[in-house]
Amino acid sequence: MKILVTGGAGFIGSAVVRHIIKETQDQVLVVDALTYAGNLESLAGVSQSARYQFEHLNICHRAGLEQIFDAYQPDVVMHLAAESHVDRSIDSPAAFIETNIVGTFTLLEVARRYWLKLAEPRKSAFRFQHISTDEVYGDLQTTADPFTETTPYAPSSPYSASKASSDHLVRAWHRTYGLPTLISNCSNNYGPYQFPEKLIPLTILNGIGGKPLPVYGDGAQIRDWLYVEDHASALYTVITTGVVGETYNIGGNNERKNSDVVKMICQLLEEFIPVKPNKVDHYEDLINFVADRPGHDSRYAIDSAKIIRELHWRPRETFESGLRKTVEWYLTHPIWWQRVLDGSYGGERLGLMQQVDKS
Repeated sequence: MKILVTGGAGFIGSAVVRHIIKETQDQVLVVDALTYAGNLESLAGVSQSARYQFEHLNICHRAGLEQIFDAYQPDVVMHLAAESHVDRSIDSPAAFIETNIVGTFTLLEVARRYWLKLAEPRKSAFRFQHISTDEVYGDLQTTADPFTETTPYAPSSPYSASKASSDHLVRAWHRTYGLPTLISNCSNNYGPYQFPEKLIPLTILNGIGGKPLPVYGDGAQIRDWLYVEDHASALYTVITTGVVGETYNIGGNNERKNSDVVKMICQLLEEFIPVKPNKVDHYEDLINFVADRPGHDSRYAIDSAKIIRELHWRPRETFESGLRKTVEWYLTHPIWWQRVLDGSYGGERLGLMQQVDKS
C-alpha cells in the first residue's frame, strides 16, 4: 500500500512510520508541519528507505494537500497530526481549534475529493483512519467501568474538546458522504522519542539532571498506559483488518496513579544511575507536588475488548517492561533529547525549558 501519514514526525506518528518501514513492504509519505513536537530526527532510522518520503506542510493548507494527494495517490490516510498537550491547550487554545478541527475538516474534504475520483477497485479499498484519544470521554470515577466505544463524549479541556470535535467530523463524513473511515481512541502513550513535556520523559530527564519532579495535585490521577510501539502495531492492524465505519479503543490495560508512575521511574533511576546528581539521597526526594491543572480529569481507563476480540490485537508490553525500555532509551540516547532541550533539532526551545524546569 501507499500510506499517507499526517503528523508522521511526531511521537506516535514517527512510531507508526518506523513500524511500517521496518515491519511491512508498504510505502509511506509523511506530511508534517514540523511544529515544536515534530522532529525529523525521530525518523532518522528509516528516512533513507526508498519507501519513505516527506512533505513539509500544514494540514490546514488545502491547495498543498490536494497537490500531494494527486501526486502521491495514496491508498490509505492515517491522520495523526494534532496539537495534543493539555497544558498548552489551556494556555493557548486557538492552535488546537485550528489544527485539530479546521485541519481535520480540510483533510477530510481533500480526501473526499480524491476518493470520489478513484476508479474501482481502488475506490473500494481506500481507507481514512483518524487517530484520537480517550480524553474525549471525559472523567471516570475510581470504581467505574473503563471507557468503551459507546461511552458518551464529555471532554474536559480545550484539547479533548477539539479532538471530540474532530471525531464527530470524521463520523459525519462517513455517514453523509460515505467516505470509508475508521476511528481509534487510545490511552496515554509513552516510550522512545516522546517530547519531554509529558509526564514520563519529563520525570526521567529532570531526574537525570537532579531537578524537581513536578506532580500535579496529590498525584492520585489514574491513567491507562500504552507503550507507543504497541499502539503503532494496533493502528496498522486497524487500517488493514478493521471494519469501515467502526471505532476501536486501544489501551495498554495498565492503570497507574501518576504519583506511582513517578516513583517507579525513580526506582529505575536508582538502579541505572546510583550516583545521584546534586547529592540527593534518593530520587524520590526530588518529587514536588504542584498546584493541580484546571479541570484535571481524575481517571482514564480503556476497555480494549473489542479490538482484542475482533481484530486479535494485544499489547506486548506490560507497564513494567515498557517503562524499563523507555528509561533505558532516554539514558542511551542523550543526543536526541539534548538537541530537543536546546532547540537545535529545529523546534521550540523556550517552551520546553519552561516545562523541564517547572517546580
